[in-house]
Amino acid sequence: MTNFNRPESNRGHKQSSRSPLFAATLLSTSLLCASVLFSAPSVYAQQAQQVQYSVNLQSVDIQEFINTVSSSLNKTIIIEPGVKGKITVRSYETLSAEQYYQFFQSVLEVHGYALVDAGNGVMKVIQGKKAKMVAVRVADGQTPGEGSEVVTWVMPLKNVPVHEMSPILRQLNDTDGSVVHFAPSNVLLLTGRANNVEKLVDIASRIDREGGKQVDIVQLNHASAVDMARILMALEQESGKKVKGVSLSIVPDEAGNRLVLSGTNSQISHARRIISRLDAEQKSYGNTRVFYLKYAKAEEIKPVLEGVGQTVVDEKGAALKRNFNINVHAQTNAVVVTAQPDMMKVLDQVIRQLDIRRAQVLVEAIIVEVFDGEGITLATQFASRSGGVVQFANGNAVPIGQIGLGLANAREKKGTTVVSENGTVTKNPDTPGDYTALANAISALSGGAFAVTSGDWAMLLQAVSNSTKSNVLATPSLMTLDNEQASFLVGDEVPTLTGATSSENNDNPFQTIERKDVGIKLEILPQVNEGDSVKLNITQEVSKINGTTPVDITFSTRQVQTAVMVGSGDTVIIGGLIDDDVQQSVSKVPLLGDIPGIGALFRSTSSTTTKRNLMVFIRPTIVRDDNVLAEISGQKYSFIRARQVAEQESGIALMPDAEVPVLPEDMSGQINHKQLLDEARHRLNDDEVGNAG
Repeated sequence: MTNFNRPESNRGHKQSSRSPLFAATLLSTSLLCASVLFSAPSVYAQQAQQVQYSVNLQSVDIQEFINTVSSSLNKTIIIEPGVKGKITVRSYETLSAEQYYQFFQSVLEVHGYALVDAGNGVMKVIQGKKAKMVAVRVADGQTPGEGSEVVTWVMPLKNVPVHEMSPILRQLNDTDGSVVHFAPSNVLLLTGRANNVEKLVDIASRIDREGGKQVDIVQLNHASAVDMARILMALEQESGKKVKGVSLSIVPDEAGNRLVLSGTNSQISHARRIISRLDAEQKSYGNTRVFYLKYAKAEEIKPVLEGVGQTVVDEKGAALKRNFNINVHAQTNAVVVTAQPDMMKVLDQVIRQLDIRRAQVLVEAIIVEVFDGEGITLATQFASRSGGVVQFANGNAVPIGQIGLGLANAREKKGTTVVSENGTVTKNPDTPGDYTALANAISALSGGAFAVTSGDWAMLLQAVSNSTKSNVLATPSLMTLDNEQASFLVGDEVPTLTGATSSENNDNPFQTIERKDVGIKLEILPQVNEGDSVKLNITQEVSKINGTTPVDITFSTRQVQTAVMVGSGDTVIIGGLIDDDVQQSVSKVPLLGDIPGIGALFRSTSSTTTKRNLMVFIRPTIVRDDNVLAEISGQKYSFIRARQVAEQESGIALMPDAEVPVLPEDMSGQINHKQLLDEARHRLNDDEVGNAG
């Protein structure tokens, strides 16, 4: 153990028999011995951790003390010229090297000086008030610093503003340190002795934790979350309690009947005490509330409430049964509920979640059909007076026999004169021809017919070419509420025969008739999903009268029935038909019809080609608010009015003074019902005046 104390006989400073010079000499000698011991060979440096120090100095120059410590601890220390003074220190216990270094820093701090690390193993002793102006080490939680070392600590705050924290810390900091705040990052810059700075950091951390908000969730068992939140917020506003700018936030969770509290620990604890006293089982047996519904129908919501109420009864016991009752007042669309508070709370939440504004869906169907048909028929037929005939009754050509019969019946018959045996003369007048059979035959003729007669033979040549083109475009649209089925029909009601009944004597026969809707039909059931997608159950039908048969009427129907998922505003094809039909029929006389060239005189040829393209498209649009609804209605309104204006500009043929009706102009894009009503009344008054005149 190294000890640089003086000999015991020379230690006491009260021995007046010795002069001050003698005492100083002894002190210098002891310091020199200590210096020699501290600067021993390397074997002593290797055992520095085991070296022990004991200090006993009286009125020693501080610079000499610094030099001795520098030599003892093997540290390079630069002393500022202004460092002056005498020190008197004494340690009653031996010190390790680390303790001795801290002891050295404390002695400098007491005398107003600071030890600063200049880097590269060099230390500086300067005046304490200058320490905060020089480059000192930046400390943190991992390396906070030791003792009287001068450090700088960068401390961010999470909850409390730094401009409110810094005045508090300045009062607790030493005169050699400083407290500076940087508001944009909410950061404190603390400079001073390591032990004091660490104390300030601990104080600031505790204040910051208390000033921060905590989040807590309170489950309610009897009271309603909405009512409880209203009571707590009223109490909070009345008391006006705030902790350093932090107010208590209360959010009700209706689905789980819970309260979400956000504030300081004291605020949350105070709120919990109030909640525990209010959230108690009610002593009353029931009460009655009237719920006026805004969107839902009272008749439709009643079965749902009864089902929910029965579930609550099954879960909580039979005690709730005696006052559980739900009635409907249709005139005001209200639901009257009589139940205990627990039941009332559940039913209130169900009503709030069901009585909401539902989205609407505008469904636009686009039906496009392009039809192209071509047909050619060529037939040659022969007939003779003696009854020989070559004809084709294939439906494409009129048989030559029918035309021959019609021509025979159409000839005029000459009158005759008949003389009886008694000399009576009877004259029969000329009989005109009957053109009925000829007219029927010609009415079935299509195209051109050329007849050639030679002797007793006649030849009939029939040729026809037909072409059919059509382009049908229909855009029916329909708007309905979410999950509400709607239908759209534009067409006619066509009666069809479904049965006939006659009595035994046929004296009271009757027929049964059924009317069939023919036209464009659209049925939809939309379901708006989360986001902007719509599920559509669609039935789309386009039908028309195809023709008549000897029995009844035939119809042409194109129908699509499907379910699709479409995004709002997107167009999807739900059905299509591409039909390409080629038909060719030949009726001929065997052998003769196969002769090249002249074989065409003994056959009937018919060829048809049909091409049909049919597509059905659907585009749904979700309408959630009045602005979108007004925009869509305005677009349709403007389109119809533009067509009417165009018709008005072109005028009515042969009636130049007639006025074409036009919808009133409405720049907002919405139908002005008041303006329409005023114009209708004005026109009605004008008509009455004109009739009176």
